[in-house]
Amino acid sequence: MNENTTPKWLNRDEYPFDSNWFELPMGKMHYVDEGEGDSLVFVHGNPGWSYEFRKVIKAVSRTMRCIACDHIGFGLSDKPFEWNYLPSSHADNFEKLMLHLGLDNIILVVNDWGGPIGLSFALKYPEKIKHIIITNTWMWSAENDPYYRKFSSFMGGPIGRFLIRNFNFFGKVVIKKCYADKKNFDSGIYAHLNTRNDRKGCWTFPGQIIGSSRWLEQLWNDKEKLESVPKTLIWGLKDIAFREKEFETWRKSMVFQRIIPLLTSGHYPHEEDSNVIIEEIVRCSEE
Repeated sequence: MNENTTPKWLNRDEYPFDSNWFELPMGKMHYVDEGEGDSLVFVHGNPGWSYEFRKVIKAVSRTMRCIACDHIGFGLSDKPFEWNYLPSSHADNFEKLMLHLGLDNIILVVNDWGGPIGLSFALKYPEKIKHIIITNTWMWSAENDPYYRKFSSFMGGPIGRFLIRNFNFFGKVVIKKCYADKKNFDSGIYAHLNTRNDRKGCWTFPGQIIGSSRWLEQLWNDKEKLESVPKTLIWGLKDIAFREKEFETWRKSMVFQRIIPLLTSGHYPHEEDSNVIIEEIVRCSEE
């Protein structure tokens, strides 16, 4: 996308933020950088982008510096078809952006694939992290979990790839099912995947739930590096992607300052219960 143009699919009333760009070997990464103060960093998953954090950014950027990138292949970032789109490669890009911005004392908010991508940075640089807010994600190998093996095999296989590439199926259908209240579903979540070739990143991620098992296992094995970092667990209990089983894995494996289960949220607590996320961010910034 040209840096000086606004695509037709983008609702600027909902997403009024200025665009920033970071040059990477495979293309330009777009990111939002709004407000001043302590650093608040959001990391999205599949098929979302920085748009999904718009409600929180609008509220919190009055007192904090809010940063939310679009992974390569998503949002307003470049979507090079020949790139590999592996989660570990996204994590490398995110690390480069964070080091480029020179951030410290970060409150890190992660969701979906943004969990392992964002937390990989925290594992390398725990001294830069003030607090981590974990929402509906995971960071371990799902290789032995039949639920994820079945989903990864289908949605990451030929049929899933066909449906995503030709019909934007993952955003239009799969993600909608992950909302507790379908009235909260916003087409802006997937509208950035506008053409068939734009969707390679989207169809790569599902297969990597199992395909990146070794990388995920390595991250999980290093989780003790985050022991000294304060953490909050906020979980939408109506999510069909990350279930109560995954919630319990986090709860039993790490020490959290606060654990906040949400009965009325699904996969995106920052969309369906944004006030809870905002209140927790404010609390973390004041500690």
